[in-house]
Parts: sequence; structure tokens; C-alpha cells
Amino acid sequence: MPIVHPADAESFETHGSRFLSYVSPSKGSSQLCAWQLTVPAGLRGVAHRPTREEVLFVLDGELQITLDGAYCALHKGDAVLVPAHSELQVDAGPHGAAAWVTTTPGLEAITADGTRITPPWAA
Repeated sequence: MPIVHPADAESFETHGSRFLSYVSPSKGSSQLCAWQLTVPAGLRGVAHRPTREEVLFVLDGELQITLDGAYCALHKGDAVLVPAHSELQVDAGPHGAAAWVTTTPGLEAITADGTRITPPWAA
């Protein structure tokens, strides 16, 4: 039975946020990637365009999402569907946030300067 406990998840940090990878092709998944995102209080994220759809589900705190120029504050229990190639920026509220993120293999993030990032937590 493929169970991943928090102690077995692989941890990554980038742009001030923590990514705890539970499901990815490197862990045997062929169709899904999933990780826990932890964003510290007040952190402003980096605008990027994901090449795959993503779902962000807030576990705790507040995520401030800007999606194609539209702003929304998400709280515990809220979810947002991020369409592929849309512009996304994820910021934390005053107390930080934790979210569960799901996407499909092959995800890349393209920043405003054209840099393509292949997140290791989704590889």
C-alpha cells in the first residue's frame, strides 16, 4: 500500500516557502503530483505561469492569490483551480498559511523574465 508519512516526504525550499513532496513521478506516481506548501507570514511570492492545471486547497491560515490580475484571499477549507498558463502569485496572510497542492507530472513554472523552473517536488 503506497502510504507516505510526513517523515518520508521530501522537503524543498524556494523563494522563502517550503514544499513537502508526497506524490510525484520520482515516488512512483504516473498521473499525479501532490505536496504541502507552507508560506511564512507576510511572504510575497513570485509571479509565474504554471504549465499544468493546479489545485490549491488551504489547510490553515490565509493565502492571498492573484490569478491573471484578480485578487482573492483564501482561508482554511477554500480551494482555487489555477488554469494552465495563467499568471499566478501566491502570498501569505499575516499569520502564514499551509496548503495542499495537486497537479499532473510535467509541471513547469515560467517566471516573468522567461525563466523555466521544473520544481523538484513535482518531478
